[in-house]
Amino acid sequence: MPGIFTALLSGALMSIQGVFNTEVTKQAGLWVSTGWVQLTAFLVCAAAWAFTGRPQIGALFAAEHKYTLLGGVIGAFITVTVIRSMADLGPARSVMLIVIAQLAVAYLIELLGIFGVEKQPFQWRRLIGMAVAIAGIVIFKWEK
Repeated sequence: MPGIFTALLSGALMSIQGVFNTEVTKQAGLWVSTGWVQLTAFLVCAAAWAFTGRPQIGALFAAEHKYTLLGGVIGAFITVTVIRSMADLGPARSVMLIVIAQLAVAYLIELLGIFGVEKQPFQWRRLIGMAVAIAGIVIFKWEK
């Protein structure tokens, strides 16, 4: 149950953040806004680190697969693409497409067993579930 609550909270926060970032971008520009997001995220993380267990920072560089350290770089591009898509499509359409892309890529990662994820067998019901989600987007977007 905690995982479900956390996932729902994450989705809600991502939607709110996307709207906030899109508004800031209108006034400050795309890269300034993105930089602000990343800087403030760093400051929150540094404060949380200071008040919690304080694991060694050097442990980061002991990561077995160095490519996994690119999460922050990817995060910057996530921020940029969310801002751009929300500005172009609006929050609801943008988030629906983002979620479908997340679902499709996550399932592909599981099917191929890449990035250290345990390989999962293909299941038709998951593919059908994705098709139903895509149909939901088409219905949601459908205009007379």
